[in-house]
Amino acid sequence: MDNRLAADLDGFPDLLTAARDYAAGVLDGLGERPAAVPPADVAAQPLPVAGVGAAQALEIFRERWAPGFSGSAGPRYLGFVTGGATPAALVGDWLTGTFDQNAVTRQDSSAVGLELETVGWLRSLFGLSEAHSGTFVTGATMSNTVGLAIGREWLGAQKGVSVARQGVAALGDIAVLSGSPHSSIYKAMSMLGLGRDQLRTVPLAPDREAVDVAALEAALASLGGPAIVVANAGTVNTVDFDDLNAISRLKAKYPFWLHVDAAFGGFAALSAAHKHLVTALDAADSICVDLHKWLNVPYDAAIQFTRHRDLQVNVFQNAAAYLTPPSGDPDLFHLTPENSRRLRALTAWFTLAAYGLDGHREIVERNIAAARRFGDRLATLPGARLLAPVRLNVVCFTVDDVPATLAAVARSGEAFLTPTVYQGVPALRAAFSNWRTTEDDADRVITALGKALAAG
Repeated sequence: MDNRLAADLDGFPDLLTAARDYAAGVLDGLGERPAAVPPADVAAQPLPVAGVGAAQALEIFRERWAPGFSGSAGPRYLGFVTGGATPAALVGDWLTGTFDQNAVTRQDSSAVGLELETVGWLRSLFGLSEAHSGTFVTGATMSNTVGLAIGREWLGAQKGVSVARQGVAALGDIAVLSGSPHSSIYKAMSMLGLGRDQLRTVPLAPDREAVDVAALEAALASLGGPAIVVANAGTVNTVDFDDLNAISRLKAKYPFWLHVDAAFGGFAALSAAHKHLVTALDAADSICVDLHKWLNVPYDAAIQFTRHRDLQVNVFQNAAAYLTPPSGDPDLFHLTPENSRRLRALTAWFTLAAYGLDGHREIVERNIAAARRFGDRLATLPGARLLAPVRLNVVCFTVDDVPATLAAVARSGEAFLTPTVYQGVPALRAAFSNWRTTEDDADRVITALGKALAAG
């Protein structure tokens, strides 16, 4: 054994203690760590030949790279839709690396059993019936890709072909309809061979990002054949929700696969005031939910649900002499693109076991309250203007000089926001989804924004 590797093995407990102490210090200072850090100009070093051992590697990391890391796990990082890692989720993440389970087969471990238990917990959290099965994937993009891949196979079945065996060319002309599709839908269609140009956008309701259901019905009626409909349970700009009840009722009249992108909006199920928005989620054929957003587990973790596991197996089954065949309750490598992966479910299991439904409901409702406070206080800032109602946890607004304001807020270290364009207007988004965030943090961000506007 390499002498440095052997020394690290002998000193493993001390190494873990050093890493723990360093991590504890980082977490203790996270509330005041700059939310955003300008990328440092760190010169790349050549690959070490001999190496320096783990303790010295930790010191090098602390000196060279850690100062340039943002406070993205903290309470005032409001860019994109980014959660953090609850204490229990972080414990789960550390133990995920410790046990290093390849969570795809029952041949050698109970890891798959833990994942299936966690899937059941999440199914209950989102109000889904047992008709939905689920598996863990890396993020919303892969969850959308898996859902659309199963939908693609369903389209083939309606036409008497198997895309998994014959290829996407066997489908012929196809239609994918959506009102405000997330960019990952286009990416998924590109990867699946459906083609970005095959996505047909449907008109929206006035002053909304929600699809006009009458226009969607007209589009379905004009097709004369099966289609895929991508509905939104929470758009990224304004957290608008398509009318899932009305859309699901259209399935009685028209043949279509209903995929619901509920990446973070699915967590509206935890809010008494907003759960009506997702009561029809169970009617979907496939569902995307991102977990490293509002469940506050570390990257990368998401889940996909479907009512059609048989079609899922058609797409993703993997045959080899050393693997179990996809009969009965299939091993997980028959259900997603990956043949091997880490036990992503453990972080979700830990945070759900630790805080339960009530604990995560409190996080969701506190974030919603912080977003509303932020939206209300925007009215006190000269030059700032809401572009849409604060429907859930994202505030979409504009100022006179969006790029300059974004840069000034980021430089302050107080917050990080991301840009967007809404109805042709350059805008900013403040997304509240971190378990640490309070209304006091919303006030601090408003103060930083006010200073940026005054200086601009």
